[in-house]
Amino acid sequence: MNHRPTAEHPDAATLREIARRVLWLSASIVDAANAGRPNDSGVKVGGHQASSASMVDIMVALWFAELTSRDRVSVKPHASPVLHAVNYLLGDLDEAYLPRLRAQGGLQSYPSRRKDPGTVDFSTGSVGIGATAALWAAMAHRYLGSRFTEAPAGGRFVSLLGDAELDEGAIWEAVMDPAVAKLGELLWVVDLNRQSLDRVVPDIQIAKLQGMFAAAGWQVVVLKWGRVISRLFERPGGPALRARLEAMPNEEYQRMLRVEPAEIAGRILAGGAPSADSPELKALLDEIPPDELAAAVRDLGGHDLGLLVDTFRGVDQHRPSVVFAYTVKGRGLPTEGHPNNHSALLSPAQMDALAVSCGMDRQAPWQRFAPGTAAGELCRQRAEVLRREPVAPTAPLPVPAELGHGYRKPTSTQAALGRLLADLPRDAPEAAARVVTCSPDVASSTNLGGWINKTGVWSVEDRHDWFADDAERVLRWQENSNGQHIELGIAEVNLVSLLGELGATWSRWGERLIPIATLYDPFVTRALEPWSYGIYAGGQSILVGTPSGVTLAPEGGAHQSITTPSIGLEQPECVAWEPAFAQDLEWCFLHAMSGVGVAGGSSAYFRLSTRPIDPRLARVPDDPALRERRRRQAVAGGYRLPAAHAPGDEQVTLVGVGAIMPEVLAAADALAEQGVPAGVVCLTSPDLVFRSFQQRGSRTAGVGGGILDELFPAAQPAPLVTVHDGHPHTLAFLAAARGDRIRCLGVTAFGQSTSLADAYRLHGIDSGSIVDAALTVVGR
Repeated sequence: MNHRPTAEHPDAATLREIARRVLWLSASIVDAANAGRPNDSGVKVGGHQASSASMVDIMVALWFAELTSRDRVSVKPHASPVLHAVNYLLGDLDEAYLPRLRAQGGLQSYPSRRKDPGTVDFSTGSVGIGATAALWAAMAHRYLGSRFTEAPAGGRFVSLLGDAELDEGAIWEAVMDPAVAKLGELLWVVDLNRQSLDRVVPDIQIAKLQGMFAAAGWQVVVLKWGRVISRLFERPGGPALRARLEAMPNEEYQRMLRVEPAEIAGRILAGGAPSADSPELKALLDEIPPDELAAAVRDLGGHDLGLLVDTFRGVDQHRPSVVFAYTVKGRGLPTEGHPNNHSALLSPAQMDALAVSCGMDRQAPWQRFAPGTAAGELCRQRAEVLRREPVAPTAPLPVPAELGHGYRKPTSTQAALGRLLADLPRDAPEAAARVVTCSPDVASSTNLGGWINKTGVWSVEDRHDWFADDAERVLRWQENSNGQHIELGIAEVNLVSLLGELGATWSRWGERLIPIATLYDPFVTRALEPWSYGIYAGGQSILVGTPSGVTLAPEGGAHQSITTPSIGLEQPECVAWEPAFAQDLEWCFLHAMSGVGVAGGSSAYFRLSTRPIDPRLARVPDDPALRERRRRQAVAGGYRLPAAHAPGDEQVTLVGVGAIMPEVLAAADALAEQGVPAGVVCLTSPDLVFRSFQQRGSRTAGVGGGILDELFPAAQPAPLVTVHDGHPHTLAFLAAARGDRIRCLGVTAFGQSTSLADAYRLHGIDSGSIVDAALTVVGR
């Protein structure tokens, strides 16, 4: 049935005209960045003309025939110039940006949701991580739809990725998650150009990858050949031609693309392959003019616009689908098919030739289609179809400053978190409704049991609970679409990738969530890169690493974290916390929750412990005004504990963080007995204290405020001893607060299985080591 050309059913000729223009614009964007701007730094600007060219037809088929305003697309990093070209033709990007790829205030090197001026759905600079982002966004959208009736309708979640990107382990951790097989809105398109940066990808690897998707429950569609060459396959000699081409190693096929058209038939007949000896094949090749044969062997499925459109419209909507679209890297460029074309830049002469082949003028490179032309009209129609309404700001959410139940018995910060979450639905139901927790198979061991029993486990679809009648079961694991905890199996990368997308729903769809993930602190480093990517892309969340440090003594060195405090302090757009006492944890955690899922908000990282600590050691004031003062200090980064001596008598200041505070306080008592008055500072966030330090003399106010000067008054200098169950350099900056002498105690070696006392003693963070360091620093 023939359709009148419309935005929903464009004709092939118009799509091909647009594809030629997109190819030209994407190549010109890179050319302008490298040849059109002064550059005296000696640093190459770079770009990826060949990687962009292989994606042109796939993206034109999607944007100019298939996508709707509800769809969200992740574009492979090296195809960013194509995305910019598409946005420009759709009127979503001003011409002034096109010459400014990789320039300050211009177009980013890779698609950036927050930094690019045009529409970008997912940041994809981190290869592998950006590709899975659409998958986790689909799950986040499913969660919204099951929890909030006002959640916006969704469309497809599309990932465009390169075949070499499938080497990344993050891809397979995501693909193999059991819940993913239920996400029929997922569509992945693999740009199968058979090249990575340095090599041609072996064909056997491609077959293996397709099998892995199928084994995970995905529909696998392979577009190897276009319709032009497929018609040749139907002629006498055609089956032999197909057999010969498909038997070619990828390297041989790529080399054939680099020869003159007159040589192609000879190369097909050469090589000793059985199919090459077919008389019918030779007769068929003799009938085809060399230029037509050269075009035919390049007619791959990923460059057949009509085939692509039909395929995208025909995939299964009840399970995720992956389309392996064979393409030529550098398609349409002089560098097409060359194994070293990944970052190669076209010469001026080559750009001139490309302009001629695309019907463009190199002196006026940024031409849109004229209004009233078929291509111009399709661009206008598609711009209207894809137009999105601005996301409305989220409504204010009351998050209490504290729950007010008090802590009387020794408890750990990990247990305090479990109690806080369990109390939240009763004490702060509006805030609790927006909380969603995640964990990689450690929910019960990170104290989420009470929360899960009250809220349930979320699943893409309801599952029967076969243990519902088990009276001995403590954790009620009811999986349904109304739960608020998501379990992802032992896969930290999946955990934080989902966390980032749950934390982006406020800006993507105008629905605020407060995502909280718990994992063992030693594995924070494994999850760091995708979590950092999520923050870069605009996802706000709370990551809880627990238990942490050598305080987890019996578990040994494999489960003891050393560098995580510094990692948290150094992570942009994130506040790192390590409260020692349960009350501090409650104050700081609620404060962090209030800043998640809002414009100008921040992520948070909490480093918690399983060590029970007596809450009386915190000496929380009973007076309401003084208690509020303590709370404000705690959420600003730290506070001083009351001392028996006058401030001017302080000879040394002991600074502690987290689970080590009992040893710090014991050391202060021991020093007092020896006539050395010691002040004690308890830091809840070295991160915020460092920011306070950095703000000195700054004209721009920031988080942290003046807490540093409250903790270390300039008029009362004293040597410092810092103590941390983590690397000691985390607190070394405090020496510059007043120019004090300093000793930094912490953990610098791998641990081993011991008792807690032995662990502290082995690493020199026990009370005796603190006393010794204090006496040394004061000259005793």
